[in-house]
Amino acid sequence: MEFSSFSSGLPSFYVVLLFLVGISFVSADFYNEFDITWGNGRGKIVNGDLLTLSLDNSSGSGFESRNEYMFGKIDMQLKLVSGNSAGTVTAYYLSSKGSNWDEIDFEFLGNLSGDPYILHTNVFSQGKGNREQQFYLWFDPTADFHTYSILWNPKRIVFSVDGTPIREFKNAESIGVPFPKDQPMRIHSSLWNADDWATRGGLVKTDWSNAPFTASYRNFKADACVVSSGKSSCGGSGNPAWLSEELDNTKQERLRWAQKNYMIYNYCSDSKRFPQGFPPECKSA
Repeated sequence: MEFSSFSSGLPSFYVVLLFLVGISFVSADFYNEFDITWGNGRGKIVNGDLLTLSLDNSSGSGFESRNEYMFGKIDMQLKLVSGNSAGTVTAYYLSSKGSNWDEIDFEFLGNLSGDPYILHTNVFSQGKGNREQQFYLWFDPTADFHTYSILWNPKRIVFSVDGTPIREFKNAESIGVPFPKDQPMRIHSSLWNADDWATRGGLVKTDWSNAPFTASYRNFKADACVVSSGKSSCGGSGNPAWLSEELDNTKQERLRWAQKNYMIYNYCSDSKRFPQGFPPECKSA
């Protein structure tokens, strides 16, 4: 279903009114914006402004947003599992439903004490992913909170860390590459055990003597189009600037800096994986 147009036929006053009340500018109370969806008490909201997820040898935990979004600029501050986090994965992502789902992923792969986390990113469109890029970070993500952001508009998806873009996935529908633009997505996060693959390909297992493992969240902000009953809150002549935002020269330089110095895997450079040629979107990356 397309959400790019809405409120056709409504008087302009109502279009403007719907726009003003419908766009979500949220520096959120977690009680209002999210539900703990699994974990049997291992996920907790503290005073509305802090959310924690925990993992032990019985279960992990997770949450999801109450709102569905169709494009947006979304920020969340995370502080990751400290110490020996090998085998754990903290996933923070947008996802739609169904067998042909869309998804925009941050995944933080734990590691042994002193070794860097791996930040794993991926983009799914119509159920197809396999578009991985991985990075080290230029700071210790367990020592303090840092901001992880997704810009999602009809032309591009930009992953950023503390305001620095690390990845841009452009709309390449013109060359036959599906792009997430027709399905609303909720925000999800989970902390779970993936020691069959997460750390050194599964060679390093989770040390349960360090449990419970805990990740913390604060300062959620969504400047986004909310979808309710099949209608998007964005439309008309007053769309927000981020809906057509591009990377300016400064941010393009920061993107190149991050990829040159901290990218450790790019599917668009993996010739062994794609012996018959790289996916078409790699040519326009």
